[in-house]
Parts: sequence; structure tokens; C-alpha cells
Amino acid sequence: MAENPANNGAPALNALAQYCKDFSFENPNAPRSLQQQSEGPQINLQVNVNAKQLAEADFEVDLTLEGDAKIGGKDVLFAFELTYSGVFRIQNIPQEQLHPVVMIECPRLLFPFARQIVADAVRNGGFPPLYIDPIDFVALYRQRAAEVQAQQNGGGPTLS
Repeated sequence: MAENPANNGAPALNALAQYCKDFSFENPNAPRSLQQQSEGPQINLQVNVNAKQLAEADFEVDLTLEGDAKIGGKDVLFAFELTYSGVFRIQNIPQEQLHPVVMIECPRLLFPFARQIVADAVRNGGFPPLYIDPIDFVALYRQRAAEVQAQQNGGGPTLS
């Protein structure tokens, strides 16, 4: 029987649950959008990570992927919005490292599942599957931290 790392003071990150919280796929111009296109689509993607503490060691993390594919910058082939979430138990992590673990490591664990949901939905919508490139959650975390810092200093972009 394996010993629980949390019992011996070792850092532990466990996924207790993961689930599709919200999902939408639109193919607004079908069947016209399914015809052969003269040019490749422009893919737009936005990524957002949010978290909330549920209990002392438990956190719900939401990974939101919003995207669309357009031809000529205006005709929408398809659009999607997915919030894929997980509940994570994090134990024996120093307080100063807790926020980065929640906002970087947890979405990193959720991403492959969210990516597959999007790929399957796009394929089921009549298009080749959209395999989203890996996301650098460290860079995303740093970018958001810089935006928050700029906002607190009275300038810069605002978080949406």
C-alpha cells in the first residue's frame, strides 16, 4: 500500500475532480461555412485562469478557452467557449508558493482534457480538429501579475 505524501510532510497536489463547467460551440454560417475555402482561417484564442478556495487545502480552478475561426477577418466559420474546471487538494506547499501552484500547475493538468474537448467539438462541427498549441502557463501567470501590478500603480491594462 502506497503512503500518502501529505502524511509525511511532502508536497502534494491531487486532482479530486475535473469537469466541463460550461461549453458552447457555434457554427453560425453552416452549411456555407463547410464549403472549401480559398484561404486558411484566422484562429483567435483567449485563455483565462481563475481559482477560488473551497476549503483549507482545496481549490477550484477554472481554465477558460474562448476562440473562433474567421475567413477574411469577418466571416465566422466556428466559435467556442469552454470552461473546464477541477478541484485540487494542495498540501505542504509553502504559503508564498501556493498561488503559483494553483494558477500554473493546476491549469497545466487541466489543459490536455480541455484541448481534446475543443478538438472533438470542432471536428464534430464539420471541420478538421483544432489542436490548440501548448500554453505556457508560467508566461501567462507572469503577464497577469504584471497587469495587476500596473493597475495597482495607477496605469496600464485592466484585467477582464
